[in-house]
Amino acid sequence: MNAQEICTLLEKQRAFFNSGTTIPVEFRIAQLRKLRDAVRAHEQDINEALTADLGKSAYEGFMCESGLALTELTYLIKHTRGFARSHTVPTPLAQFASRSFTQAIPYGNTLIMSPWNYPFLLTIDPLADAIAAGNTAILKPSAYSPATSAIIRKIVEECFAPEYVAVVEGGRAENAALLEQKFDFIFFTGSQNVGKEVLRHAAEHLTPAVLELGGKSPCIVDASANLKLAAKRIVFGKFLNCGQTCVAPDYILVESSVHDVLVAELKQQIERQFGARPLENPDYGRIVNQKHFERLCGLIDTRKVVHGGETDEAGLRIAPTIMDGVCAEDAVMGEEIFGPLLPVLSFESFDQVARELKGKAKPLACYLFSSDKGHIKRYTEEFQFGGGCINDVVIHLATSEMAFGGVGESGMGGYHGKRGFEAFSHTKSIVDKKTWLDLPMRYQPYSSKLYDKLLHMFLR
Repeated sequence: MNAQEICTLLEKQRAFFNSGTTIPVEFRIAQLRKLRDAVRAHEQDINEALTADLGKSAYEGFMCESGLALTELTYLIKHTRGFARSHTVPTPLAQFASRSFTQAIPYGNTLIMSPWNYPFLLTIDPLADAIAAGNTAILKPSAYSPATSAIIRKIVEECFAPEYVAVVEGGRAENAALLEQKFDFIFFTGSQNVGKEVLRHAAEHLTPAVLELGGKSPCIVDASANLKLAAKRIVFGKFLNCGQTCVAPDYILVESSVHDVLVAELKQQIERQFGARPLENPDYGRIVNQKHFERLCGLIDTRKVVHGGETDEAGLRIAPTIMDGVCAEDAVMGEEIFGPLLPVLSFESFDQVARELKGKAKPLACYLFSSDKGHIKRYTEEFQFGGGCINDVVIHLATSEMAFGGVGESGMGGYHGKRGFEAFSHTKSIVDKKTWLDLPMRYQPYSSKLYDKLLHMFLR
C-alpha cells in the first residue's frame, strides 16, 4: 500500500469504529470465536509458513506460536464479558449520595506492528486483545517473515472486513506511512532502535503506545542450584527458535565454584536435545536472513568457543554455541545476541552480581537458578527487569494470567489476558451523583462553622 491507500484505509476504519459496531460485547466475543476457528482450521498452513520463514518444526510452531495464540483467544472468549463490565468502587462519604464506578472503553483505531521472530504469535496475541477491548486494528507484520505474513493476511481477510481489521504488508516505506497517521493507540514489538522511532512518531500525535522491546537478559546460576536441571532448561530456552527469542537467556552468570560443572552439563544437554550434529537436525531451525547470519558470525570469537561454533551459510544455520572465558569487552557482550550463541561469565559473590546488574540497562527478562532463599528474595525484590523465572527460563510469557512486558530500555506497558484487554482500553472514572440529596457544604459562602467542622471530619 502507498501512503494514500493507507490513509484511506484508516479513514474507513475510523468511520466503522464511530458507527459503534465494535462496542457490544457479544460482537467482540463472536469475532474472537471466528478468529480462533480460523487459526485452528489453518494450523497446518501456519506451521508450513513458519518453516518457510524460520525453519521451525511443526511441533515448535504449534507449541510456541499458534497454540499459544489459541490459548489467548480462548481465555479472552471466556473473560471479555467480565472485563468489559463497569466496576463499582467505594465512594467517599463527602460525595454522598452517589455511585462511583470505572468503565473500560476501547481506544478506537489501533496499529499493531509485529516482529519476524515469532511472527504469528506476536501478531495474533495483541490482535486478540484489541478485538476483546472493542477496537479496530491495522496489522503490520514484518517483511522478514513473508510466508507468515501471507497466512496472517489470508486468515484476517477470511474473518473480517478491512474496515474492521486489515493487514498492511511491506517494508520500511509502509512502516513510515503508517507512523505518519494519527492512530488512537500503537502496539509495537521489535528492536529498541525502531521502538524509539515509533515512540517519536506517537509523540507527534500524543498517541499512547505499548512497546515490547528487548535487551541482554541475564541468567544467574549460583552454587546452590540444581545444575543438571538448570543446564537442561537453559539449553531449551536459549536455543529455542535458534536463540531468536526476545526473552532468551542472553548470557550466563555462574558462580565460580560451579562454573566447570555447569559448562560440562550444558555441553551434554546440547547433544541430548539437538544431537551430535545439530546442523543435521531437521527440527533445529535457522537464522532469519543473511544479514543476521553474518552479524552473528561476527560475534563468534573462535578462541573462546568451547562447544559448537559450526556454521552453514547456505542454510543460514549456526550450531548451538557455548563461549567461555567471556568478558564485558567482548563483541558478543556489546549487543543483544538474538541467536544461538551462549556466553558464560563467572562471579564470586551474589553482591557482585547485584551491583553489576543494577548498573546496566534494565533487561526484558532475568533468570535465577538457585535454592538460596536470600538470593531469591533479592532477585525478586531488588533486581529490575520486565519478567522472569526462578529455576526456569522463558515460560513466564506463556500465561494469560500475567502481564508480559518490559521496563526502561526493554519497553513500556504489558499485555496478555486481562492486562492485554486493559492495554487496548481506556478506563474511565465516573461518579453517578443522585439528585434526591444535595449537601450544601461545598457551596459558597464558606462562613458556616458547622460546615467547617463537617469538612474537616470528611477530609482527613
